Amino acid sequence: MKAFLVEKTGDKEFVADVKEVAIPKCGENEIVIKVTYSSLNYKDALSSVGNPGVTRNFPHITGIDVAGTVYESTSTVFKVGERVLVTGYDMGMNTNGGHAQFVKIPASWVARIPDAITDKEIMTFGTAGLTAALSINELIDNGVKPESGSILVTGATGGVGSIAVSILSKIGFSVVAISGKEEKVDYLKRIGAEEVILRDTFNEEAKKPMMGEKYAGVVDTVGGEVLANALKYIKYDGVATCCGLTSSHELNTNVFPFILRGVRLIGIDSVECKLEKKQAAWEKIASKWKIDTLSSITNEITLNEIKDAYSLLLAGKAVGRYVVKIKD
Repeated sequence: MKAFLVEKTGDKEFVADVKEVAIPKCGENEIVIKVTYSSLNYKDALSSVGNPGVTRNFPHITGIDVAGTVYESTSTVFKVGERVLVTGYDMGMNTNGGHAQFVKIPASWVARIPDAITDKEIMTFGTAGLTAALSINELIDNGVKPESGSILVTGATGGVGSIAVSILSKIGFSVVAISGKEEKVDYLKRIGAEEVILRDTFNEEAKKPMMGEKYAGVVDTVGGEVLANALKYIKYDGVATCCGLTSSHELNTNVFPFILRGVRLIGIDSVECKLEKKQAAWEKIASKWKIDTLSSITNEITLNEIKDAYSLLLAGKAVGRYVVKIKD
């Protein structure tokens, strides 16, 4: 089969390209998926250059998302021919991932694809869409409603950010987007943002320990200074979710938003969260949260185009979602 393979050639030296490898064999309580679509994520790009925080086992096939049909199964839960997907857990990290024609997965990682959504659509969402959905769920479960006020989405041109903007807009929220890409203001308004603030402007204006109450909630995808400043604007009893660190893994802030306005900061993990929680999010994504602007944020590529797309991801120049079509 064909797969996008990363190989270690020396100390901190790696090469990555499409190679022919053996089709995996099913072990106990495992399934082999015949892959139709996968997607690209920042974590995949890190894995492709040998980042030790993501992948330590080489040779390695990237791809933390995968959709397709069950090709072989030793599980009592899944039968050959069923449409399934996997996101997160160890797939694409130190277990071979979905950028291949076939992938072997423990059955305990596998979710069913709802009938109302195609393989391509669910991979356009992928880990990014799941993370966005889990973030929005936390806002809603903690009492944030459309009438509560605007939602601020940071890193809004990225995969998680783009989908969060689109879902929030679809379900009735007013969305304010933050981005460092001035040329993408029209794109963000097209997918649902009512207002776009450039990142540098946002950070320059948020100099005080506390700013005026402005947002009912925040979906943060970048961490660092942007998140620290976003917390200063949240209304009383508001909620911020945090799922990324492309700006920084550090958070230099103060306690005022938490002790004066009762603000809550909730971490989002889509990797190890329970399968039942993932399945429930997928059902929402396939129905009432299925966005009309999906094609606007989708870039379809092949296995042979992954390397170039990784370069864009690592350089912070990627926009929207990259979906990988796996050909027979």
